Amino acid sequence: GISNLSFGFRGVMKIRESIHSVFLQHAILESGMDVGIVNAHEMLALSEVEPDIKAACENLVFNKTEDATDVMLELTKREKARREALKAGGGAPKKKEIPWRKLAVTKRLEHALINGISQYVDKDVEEARQEAERPLHIIEGPLMDGMNIIGDLFGAGKMFLPQVIKSARVMKKAVAYLIPFMEKEKIAKMIAEGKNPDDFNEDDDSNFAGKVLMATVKGDVHDIGKNIVAVVLGCNNYKVYDIGVMCSCEKILEKAKEYNVDVIGLSGLITPSLDEMVDVAKEMSKAGFKQPLLIGGATTSKMHTAVKVSPNYFTLDHPVIHVLDASRSVTVVSSLLGENKEEYVTDIMEEYDEMREDYYAGLEDRYFLTFDQAKEQKFAIDFDEVPPAAAPNKLGVTVIDDVKLEDVVPYIDWNPFFQTWELRGRYPNRGYPKIFNDEAVGGEAKKLFADAQQLMKEIIANKSMNLKGVVGLFPANRTDEGEDVLIYASEEDREAGKPLDKFCMLRQQAEKESDEPFMSQSDFIAPAGYKDHLGMFAVSCFGCDALVEKYESENDDYNKIMSQALADRFVEAFAEYLHRVIRTDMWGYAKDESLKEEDLLKIKYVGIRPAPGYPSQPDHTEKSTMWNVIKAEELAGIALSESLSMMPAASVSALVFAHPESSYFAVGQVGKDQVESYAARKEMDLPVCERWLSPILNYERD
Repeated sequence: GISNLSFGFRGVMKIRESIHSVFLQHAILESGMDVGIVNAHEMLALSEVEPDIKAACENLVFNKTEDATDVMLELTKREKARREALKAGGGAPKKKEIPWRKLAVTKRLEHALINGISQYVDKDVEEARQEAERPLHIIEGPLMDGMNIIGDLFGAGKMFLPQVIKSARVMKKAVAYLIPFMEKEKIAKMIAEGKNPDDFNEDDDSNFAGKVLMATVKGDVHDIGKNIVAVVLGCNNYKVYDIGVMCSCEKILEKAKEYNVDVIGLSGLITPSLDEMVDVAKEMSKAGFKQPLLIGGATTSKMHTAVKVSPNYFTLDHPVIHVLDASRSVTVVSSLLGENKEEYVTDIMEEYDEMREDYYAGLEDRYFLTFDQAKEQKFAIDFDEVPPAAAPNKLGVTVIDDVKLEDVVPYIDWNPFFQTWELRGRYPNRGYPKIFNDEAVGGEAKKLFADAQQLMKEIIANKSMNLKGVVGLFPANRTDEGEDVLIYASEEDREAGKPLDKFCMLRQQAEKESDEPFMSQSDFIAPAGYKDHLGMFAVSCFGCDALVEKYESENDDYNKIMSQALADRFVEAFAEYLHRVIRTDMWGYAKDESLKEEDLLKIKYVGIRPAPGYPSQPDHTEKSTMWNVIKAEELAGIALSESLSMMPAASVSALVFAHPESSYFAVGQVGKDQVESYAARKEMDLPVCERWLSPILNYERD
């Protein structure tokens, strides 16, 4: 109980918490204290303790001077007097605050960094350069001093990711201003030493704490998380070589050698990227690489890293480590490049070994029905009792190019936006807008949201982003076997038995503790003899890449990442908006729907819109069928990568089911008997099919 330390000063919280702050700083960082009980609401950061009180606390806690108690008692009286004066309506004479713009230039730079103020950077850096002996001294002095404080505050959870990104913007602008002067100085030095200035290496990276290569793997175009990690590492004096998206294994290994990096980081969002990461690990092992391999991204997990990736590369010299989010990246990299690497890696190796054992033991304990047994216990809708929705008002393919950004703003779900920026409120203030009330992150969440609103207004006014999509609505019936869905170009084609294409579905097989059915999306479509239909759409937000390039050229990581985050929100809102239009107008099966936008986000409407590659249909290859049917690339400019990631990155696709008994579910793991059937129905080679379904197989593929 830390409060016992200051019990003699009860009633004067400022003094008590100052003592606690000094004590905890030394006890935790220097003496290895593990656990303590504190009043988190009242805690002070050491940087918040007034200098005279801090000095008195140091003397008191360590019993350095004979008058330590007397000095603290005098400070306590001063604090009590100040409080009494405030209660009486007066107050102690106000200390004249010095506006930060009147501070010495080195302190102004430090203040600008810590507070993310980029407005005066060039002016202040030039003033500091005039005073400094060398331009490098500005970076090594006030700039690094500020970044060290930021690193400490972020690591301690006292500074949040948006603040760090703003600080990085200031740092990048300051360094960009100084680079020409440093290069000129280096060239002059080379001439003075009789060296050829043409040999000057402007890519010299010897002054960094370490070098990290970052790449989004082949076929994947998502990089917002990678960009955030790169900025956070850069703030901590690591040189980051970000080689972009859709990087082949060959390119990753080639660039790692070229840059002679210390660590390699792989990122990915879609499930095929998981297999690509395994391949990179295997190739790194074959090629004799020694760098640690970091794995990150929305679809990755510690379990997948431990079970699938690490056995192909992990050693004490070069471990494979899953990095949950940007806030952990600095700790991981610094541990891998620090003196205690072996101890750190050994702990992770033991943890991953245990996770693998648990995973395989769990597979042995888990029972799966055969595919035939699962089909016998499928979800059975009585289509006579609850018939399919009426025929759509507009069959076929429709291009959607008249929806404006401002039309979809009311449909934005802001919760993922705050998750992108790693701002999470605690109960009862989880989620938007309650996060604004959170004691820890509420203030920063409000600032971030205000910045987002400002940039969103600019994007809408400038029309720097735009929306486009394509919708398809077709007659449909499930196949006689009941596992797939046939769609038809028209009712005439349905009557003639001439399908346009076939969507293949997967069924749950893992044993259940209840008598719940084993579901497949095909269960939601009526068999032949009924006039059922299936919808689908693909939508994108265009223009983000150009904005990202603009902000990159301005060394503005904050607005670069903000643009990507907003593009994601725009396209998700577009999908929500368009699904409502489909329900109420284009298909029209819910024409009387009058739900508010917040109710849409709670999925209170009739029907579902599951996306290929997600839990209800975990196979990304079904996107190829959808693209073939609705011509998403030809009509809307939405392309697919070789791993079937949608391009641009801010894109959404989905199937649309209208039946009121349709629902979301997770297929989970599937057995080889179903995979063999699935591959045959798709006319796909079994090994290829197994590769695409690798994350959900309940067996090891050959």
